[in-house]
Amino acid sequence: MAQQQQQQVVVLHATGAPEVMHLEPMSTGAPGPGEVWLAQAAIGVNPLDVSQRKGAVRIALPSGLGLEGAGTVAAIGAGVTNVAVGDRVAYATGPLGAYASARRFPADRLVKLPQALSFDDAAAVLFKGITAQYLLKTTCAVGPGTRIVLYGAAGGLGQIMAAWARHLGAFVIGVVSKAESVERARAAGCHEVFVFDPATLAAQVKQATEGQGADVVYDPIGRVSLEASLDSLRPRGLFVSFGALSGAPAPIDMGTLNAKGSLFATRPSLAAHTATAAEYQERARDVLDAIAAGIVRPQVWRRYPLAEVAQAHSDLEQGRSQGAIVLVP
Repeated sequence: MAQQQQQQVVVLHATGAPEVMHLEPMSTGAPGPGEVWLAQAAIGVNPLDVSQRKGAVRIALPSGLGLEGAGTVAAIGAGVTNVAVGDRVAYATGPLGAYASARRFPADRLVKLPQALSFDDAAAVLFKGITAQYLLKTTCAVGPGTRIVLYGAAGGLGQIMAAWARHLGAFVIGVVSKAESVERARAAGCHEVFVFDPATLAAQVKQATEGQGADVVYDPIGRVSLEASLDSLRPRGLFVSFGALSGAPAPIDMGTLNAKGSLFATRPSLAAHTATAAEYQERARDVLDAIAAGIVRPQVWRRYPLAEVAQAHSDLEQGRSQGAIVLVP
């Protein structure tokens, strides 16, 4: 049986540089109750994976890595009724362990894929799409005239958020790390794009918004961008910290929020916004509908063999990627 064949999995025994990830053989068996055995065809790589691998976001070790994948159901366990053997599916939540050629996975966290959506595109877009969905529709209800600042606007998640926010009617100010990324961010949907400089960003945002400031700042950068993000907001604006690519942001003194205009601040997570299977499936359906409508377009920048996971992480971490990264078992 397919599930008895030896498979491979990336294991993290310690945090650190990309080289701490090791490809190891994995013992396999039949799925348990409520589980499936999933033959994976594509695996998504996300900034959260990098933060976990580096230790900025702590996970228990040893551990697998990765929260996003797509493939075919190879076997089902007892009590599974929502999917069948042969179904094309994807997922975008834990448990950790997506960096593998096959895996057990909870059946109620699988999303059935339309035939028009490839495994590569599904693995490139579902995690990022659900993240964009909750950030734009729940963390802040973005709509016509909402002024947003979006870091990483030329990256995999940033391109999805820029396009979706513009469709919702927002005025989108993109922030990128280098001049070569400006046009890609504009093409994604940004009205204005600035190359990040913590000394000038707030003034640029104020000028772009006719002195008003942004209603919301989406900041996955962390330590180096915190002050510039807070200073870019209008009075009673919302600071959304959802990543730590430059390290964890410093603690915010409550008096600082008051002094800068009674600001709001939040640190949301995908897990808290997909805590139940029903909420998770609802957000996933919204993403698939946005893809079908052409609002969100999967952008796979590069495919790497699973054995080259360290190079994939290095390219993402060093800002060399120009879109989503996919691992292929």
